Amino acid sequence: MKTLIIVAHPDLQNSRINRALAEAVSEQPNTTVHALYERYQDGRIDVAYEQGLLDRHDRIVFQYPLYWYSTPPLLKQWFDEVLAYGWAFGPGGEHLKGKEIGIAISTAGTSASYQQCGYNLFPIRDIAKPMEALANYVSAHYLPPFAIHNVNHLTDEQVAEGKAAYVRHLEDIRHVKTADLITINK
Repeated sequence: MKTLIIVAHPDLQNSRINRALAEAVSEQPNTTVHALYERYQDGRIDVAYEQGLLDRHDRIVFQYPLYWYSTPPLLKQWFDEVLAYGWAFGPGGEHLKGKEIGIAISTAGTSASYQQCGYNLFPIRDIAKPMEALANYVSAHYLPPFAIHNVNHLTDEQVAEGKAAYVRHLEDIRHVKTADLITINK
């Protein structure tokens, strides 16, 4: 199975955790890491190139920091332009049918803050519902999400643990129940 990790971090080189996660999975066989903000610094997305990448991979994982309970703006733009009518959905839009789609989210808040009683009010699983809906709409299989919390306060040991957990998550994802949520730094 070929895996495409689409990393959408506006400042990946200065992101301690997202850079570390991307580097860890880039060493895995049959895995392509694609950094959107590095490729599209001008914000102009090459739709044909992106669709070709998607066609060549069986599993797509969107890795990004949570921005106001959503994705960074370039990833939203990417969805709007790349997942086009007639290509990803609608008549003839079956390019993602049967593929696997997952997410890997990083947050500044603790995992406790992403609970019904936490200050964010909603668990990550609920916040990630639009991504699950996206996968459903393009007839893909939605995979259990991966989340790493409290990223501004992680120790080097916790970063290493997060990297290892992310790699394991991608290796074992077919054996994880959809209801499971992988979290680091509870």
